[in-house]
Amino acid sequence: MSPLLILVAVLGFVTLGGLGFVLAGAGSGDVRVARRAKQIAGGGRADKGAARARQAQQDAGSRRKQLLQTLKEQERIQRKASVSLNARLKQAGLNATVTQFWIASSVLGVAIVIVAFVLRAPSWAALLLGLAGALGVPRWAIGFFAQRRTKKFTEHFSDAIDIIVRGIKSGLPVHDCLRVIGRESPAPLGPEFNRLVENISMGMTVDQGLERMYESMPTAELRFFSIVLAIQSKAGGNLSEALGNLSAVLRARKLMREKIKALSSEATTSAFIIGSLPVAVMLLVIATTPSYMLVMLHDPRGNLMLIAGAVIEAIGIFVMRRMINFKY
Repeated sequence: MSPLLILVAVLGFVTLGGLGFVLAGAGSGDVRVARRAKQIAGGGRADKGAARARQAQQDAGSRRKQLLQTLKEQERIQRKASVSLNARLKQAGLNATVTQFWIASSVLGVAIVIVAFVLRAPSWAALLLGLAGALGVPRWAIGFFAQRRTKKFTEHFSDAIDIIVRGIKSGLPVHDCLRVIGRESPAPLGPEFNRLVENISMGMTVDQGLERMYESMPTAELRFFSIVLAIQSKAGGNLSEALGNLSAVLRARKLMREKIKALSSEATTSAFIIGSLPVAVMLLVIATTPSYMLVMLHDPRGNLMLIAGAVIEAIGIFVMRRMINFKY
């Protein structure tokens, strides 16, 4: 065989091998291109899924913010409504109207002014006593009665929830459990639940009746109770278990409240003694040596000193009250 033929055969073999390698490389390149396209498409779907998840998270966050804003707005409205004079009268358990309250306050202020003039007190002292009697004393009395009534309501509220839990476990509906509480619980818990049952019987929902009840008894315990019932009515679940947990929480709050009261009793007693000491000393001096204090009442300089002392005493009482007024 001639060398020329051998060279032609080698060149042909190299050419065919090169063509095969090129064709095979092109096929693998197409495979790689297709695989890369799939990866890109999958990455696009992943990016879309991540974007969808981020959008859902943002929507949940916006709904959460909107819910918190709504709750804050409702709390602000309820707080504003609870500090009104009409609401305070309801919280104190009084059936008087706002007009009757102002009439009684005015009569009390005029009576105090007349008594002060009869006792020959200075005109400025008589006017100050009249203003205090017309504006300060009635409001203080309403606040005292409302606080005492709220305290009695809170003390027996966990027992009322236990009645509901036992009634639900025995098969009674919630409405019958509320009726049992209104019939067997002491005042003010019983009358408030009787009013709630009457409102529900007139067509109100439980949430609306509890909102009306909260206006006359604005306590955190009642708000927790209404939230639990609202969540259970919308999401379902074991109501007896939820109310049992709420009863345990309320009892723990009551125990903590009593513990804080016991720990702060020394500070409260000290503040009361310090606040009442100047007034007690002045009354003792008036009782023992009246001429010594009458100068303070009739002399203009003594009047200024008494006014300054009363202002300083009021500031001191306010500061001490802020120091011993624990929020729980």
